[in-house]
Amino acid sequence: MLASSILNLITMNDQVNQQQSPPPNYLVFAILVTIFCCQILGIVSIVFAAQVNSKFNAGDYQGALNASKNAKLWAWIGLASGLAVAIIFTLLSVFGVIAGLSLDALDF
Repeated sequence: MLASSILNLITMNDQVNQQQSPPPNYLVFAILVTIFCCQILGIVSIVFAAQVNSKFNAGDYQGALNASKNAKLWAWIGLASGLAVAIIFTLLSVFGVIAGLSLDALDF
């Protein structure tokens, strides 16, 4: 009785996995964020992205969905922080050049 119910659960789990497609893992997005924007937050996103397929193959669809959402969230946070740092750096550079020109710092 117990063995047949376990077999039924396994069979139902396989049927659910075959009917549902795996959630997106956002691995490419996470890798690009790691390379170009923010390494720490990109690595967090890569870790979550790597969990998506393994959790889905283990039959944990909800866990795979949560890992997918976390991978996407951390990739977007990494992208936003990288862009914010780039914008701040550019503005500080421009304001530094303007301040230097206004103080006649380039006159020799």
